[in-house]
Order: sequence, then structure tokens, then C-alpha cells
Amino acid sequence: MKNNLKKVKYYLRRYGLINTLKKIFKKIFHISENNMSNQEQYEIWMKNNLPIENDYEFQKNKKFEISPKVSVVVPMYNTNEKFLEELVNSLKEQTYSNWELILADGSNEENNNIKSFFENESRINYKFLGENKGISGNTNEGIKLATGDFIGFLDHDDLLSKDALYEVVKSINENKDADFIYTDEDKVDNNGNFFEPYFKPDYSPETLECNNYITHFVVVKKELIDKVGTLRDEFNGAQDFDFVLRATKNAKKVIHISKILYHWRVSKSSTAYVADSKPYAYEAGLNVIKEYLKENNKKAEVEFGQDVPGIYKIKYDIIENPKVSILIPNKDNINLLKTCITSILKLTTYKNYEIIIIENNSEKEETFKYYTELIKTNKIKILNYNKNTILDSNSEREVKIKSNFENDNEFNYSKLINFGVKNCDGEYILQLNNDTKLLSKDWLEFLVGYAQNKEIGACGARLYFEDKTIQHAGIIVGISGIAGNALVNLPYGKHAYFGRESATRNVSAVTGACLLCRRELYEEVGFMDEEKFKVAFNDVDFCLKLMEKGYRNLYIPYVELFHYESKTRGYEYSKNQEKRFNLECENFKEKWKDFLKKGDPYYNKNFTRSTCNYDIEIKEML
Repeated sequence: MKNNLKKVKYYLRRYGLINTLKKIFKKIFHISENNMSNQEQYEIWMKNNLPIENDYEFQKNKKFEISPKVSVVVPMYNTNEKFLEELVNSLKEQTYSNWELILADGSNEENNNIKSFFENESRINYKFLGENKGISGNTNEGIKLATGDFIGFLDHDDLLSKDALYEVVKSINENKDADFIYTDEDKVDNNGNFFEPYFKPDYSPETLECNNYITHFVVVKKELIDKVGTLRDEFNGAQDFDFVLRATKNAKKVIHISKILYHWRVSKSSTAYVADSKPYAYEAGLNVIKEYLKENNKKAEVEFGQDVPGIYKIKYDIIENPKVSILIPNKDNINLLKTCITSILKLTTYKNYEIIIIENNSEKEETFKYYTELIKTNKIKILNYNKNTILDSNSEREVKIKSNFENDNEFNYSKLINFGVKNCDGEYILQLNNDTKLLSKDWLEFLVGYAQNKEIGACGARLYFEDKTIQHAGIIVGISGIAGNALVNLPYGKHAYFGRESATRNVSAVTGACLLCRRELYEEVGFMDEEKFKVAFNDVDFCLKLMEKGYRNLYIPYVELFHYESKTRGYEYSKNQEKRFNLECENFKEKWKDFLKKGDPYYNKNFTRSTCNYDIEIKEML
């Protein structure tokens, strides 16, 4: 019995009440965890989700209001005959008929054998170029031959699903101003086996800046290509990355189709087979980002990001020298607070910051003695929520401040943060839990560097449990019907789905345990909600309010902290606390029901909402 109680206490501290109850439930009813591999999940997903013959017949007979010609451009170079024949057949089998295939052949010699693949197909235009102009040059020659309203880009050995062009045109009809469309993809081997699906997020500008997650299949309006230009030779190896960055930046509307419509051929010399088999491609990618930032008047340091090929690390130069106010709510437990404060003072390289401890209902004399020691550091102030006072190194005693807050003994995180925001003067606000320990020296440089972009809302960090497994890597809205942290329990050094833990990326929300935002945005969205979300989901609600105003939120993996979660306030033990938590759950579901119904745009609809680890949604097996 004692051992079981110890386990329960450990689980509560490690996973929280809800997940602990789930573990107990599974134990009682002998429910096993899903241990299927990604490939096993994908094979079940394909059986449940791929179109059947009746679907294809419906598509063939569909009459669209807009039926644009789609020119699929393929640059060729000494192409494998079998692969080319399969590619051509994948176009001939399309359920949408208004297309043309442009084959721009830069091979050493003209291959007459391949002409039999398309000699009776008027929609295929083959041109032998007589010289190899490189992948960019060959593609550009193909674009010159295209007569379509939209241009699709396809490699010479890859495949399209039968419904690829149908889904693209369907999307164009549903989004009349769409001029850049991309899809999900998987890989195909020489035996026709499909594997390693890549279910992508909706358009994510900051994610794209440091990782070409869009890759294939891309269809672009010809007018947009005329505006931004074609592929550039100087970026061969990452020419598609360069083009995608320029095109999406200037697009009227970028559309993501959450369906596997492109099959990337695996060969031993391709990056589809081994990600870093072409190191020159990643060097080219580095140059692409540098040029893109230069063309958009952005100054930043760019380097390879950790050990995941194709992911880059961008640290923006900070404009001027804005002040950051770090708000830390606290009640007693000075050992935790000491760890937090010491790590900040020891590691932080950015100079213009202040720490404001928001004192709330502490009872121990040692806490206030520690506060007295802290204010000797001119960077630290004590803001007493209960007394409406402030104490710093310039004060001999606590100074009364004007406040409209009604103080009580109830813990209300939203009130504490709002109180802090209204009584500090930083241009940037950093919400920080007292149960954190900083690990990154240049954390404020990363956070402020991104947050100074007027299109950015909240910026968050990578947080670890004590054993350095991930506690937070962004928040996925819709997990367990509400919201949950991404990649919880991922071991340190182990990579998640397509290296998602390692990439700076757009997310719908980040945790308030470490959240930086421009001060002005608190006022714009009406601060944190003190009535509906006193303790739980206030950070998610705040981030969604920012999204509602058109701002984008960010997870930045290079800002790293330990988070000794909820040690100060504990978990939802009492009946009153449980009642409040359940009420806040219902408040969230009601307020954001439309968002929940539509789904988190940064977490593909093909992922299950019962886990947080990019597991594919599959039907329960009986």
C-alpha cells in the first residue's frame, strides 16, 4: 500500500492529476498503451482514409466553377526510364483532366525510348534541351513552356496520387484568392511501398524560415511566379526552399491541403533516403535563409540547428535596447525561488531587464527576509499584491501604489500577472514561474529578437522535467478535448516527429511558465482573463486571443529551462479546487468551441488528439 501511495505521489508530481487518473484507470481496467510503430499506424490510416474507386468516379464527373489548367513542370536529367514511366502514368490517371505535363530534359543524350510513354498523349510536352542547365535552369525552361494558370512542381522520379490535381483545384474553388498551395506527402520505395508520412502544419511563416517543411507538392499561380521570379541557380540544392520563401512571402493566400498527394521516391543518393546524404543542399539552405533575411531587411545570426539536418537556428539582432520586465508570482518556498533567481542573475547575457517578484500570501518570516536580501540587487523589486505596495533598492520601506485590484486570499494567477503588467515599465513582459531554472544564457536575446516582429504575439520556451525529459514544447489546442503540452516525456537527445522539438515553430499557444510578449499586446487583448481562467488555461486563452487579433505565437527550442511543475501551489487535490478546474475546463470549451471544432492549424488533423506526440489518428481496432 505504501509503495502504491509513493507511486501515486510521483505520478501526480510528474504527470499531473488528469494523466495520473488516466494511468490508474488503465491499470484497473487493463488497458494497454498504443505501442504501434509509426508505419503500423500509417498502414491502418491508409486503409481508413485513402479514396476508393467510387470516390475517383465522383471526382472524374465533378464540374467545378473554376477549372484552371495546371501545368506540372518536371526537370529531367538522365532519368531512370521505369521511374519516368510511373510518373507519366500517375499524371494520366489523374481524376482532374485539365492539366499538362512539361518535361524539360537536360540529359546528356536524348533518349528515344521514353517517347513511347507519352506519344499518344497531347497533354504532355517533352523538350530535349541539348544541355544540362542544372535543376533550376531545367525547371525554368519548363516554366517557359507552360501554358497553365497554375504551375505544379514535380521531381523526375516522384509520383502524384490519383486525386492530387482534383484536390488542388477543389481547394482553389473553395479559396478564390489562393495562389500558393501545398500538400502532405510520404515516401515510396522501388517496390511501391508507401511509408514515413509527413503530415504538415498549416502555413507557418516562422517555421518555414528555419525549416523547409513545405517541400512537396507545390502548386503556384502563374501570376505569382511572374511577380517573384523563377528558381535561382545560385541556390541549387535548396532552390525550392529559396522559391518557397519568396513565393509565400508575396502570396495573397497560402493553402495547405491535409492529404497525402505526393510520393517522394527513395533512392540511396537522395535526401529522401538519408537526410544528410547531400550536405551541399544544407549549406545551400543556410545561404537561402541569409539571403532571404537580407532581402527583407532583417538582421540575424544563422547557423545549423543542433543535429537535425534541414533545421536552422536564427537569432535576430535586437533593435535598440528594450527593457524586459520578468514577472515571477511567488508564495513562500524560497528554495525554489532562489534557484530560479540565481540562474537568471548568473546566466542572462542580455542586460536591460528587471525581475519583479509578485508576492502573494506568503506566511513564512524567512520569505520576507529573503526579499530584503534580494532588493539589494538593483534589478529586483518586490511587488506585494496583498498590500498594493512595491519595494526596491531605492526604497527604505514599502511604497503604496495605485491599484484597482481587490485583494483576497484566493490564488488567481491571471490577477497576479495583470497586476504585475500594470505596475512595471518594461516594453516586454516575461511571465515566469518561480519553479523554473534557466539553462540558456541568451534566452532573452532569442525571445525579444522574435517578439519585436510586430506580427508575433507570445513566445515560449522548451521546458524540461527534472530528468530532462520534455515538459513543454509548445501547446496543442484540442488535446484531450481542451489543450496539452506537445511532446511531453520525450527523452533528452531523442528526436520527435521530423525533429519538431528542435525547430523554432509557430504554435497556437505556449505555457505561462515562460512566456514573453510585448507589453502593448496585453492591453490590446484585454489582459489575462481573471474571471473564467483564474488558474488553468489562462495562458492558452491569452495566446488564442492574440491569434484572434492576427498575431502568431512561437515555440523557441533554444530557450531552455527546467520546470519543477506546480511545486509551489500543488495539484488539484481539494473538492473546491477540482470544482474550479472542471469549471475552467467547461469555460474553455465554451469560449473556444469554434476553434476546437476547426482544429489547431499547427497540428495536422490526421494526428490523434488523445496523445501529444504526433501519433497518427487511427480507428480503434476491435
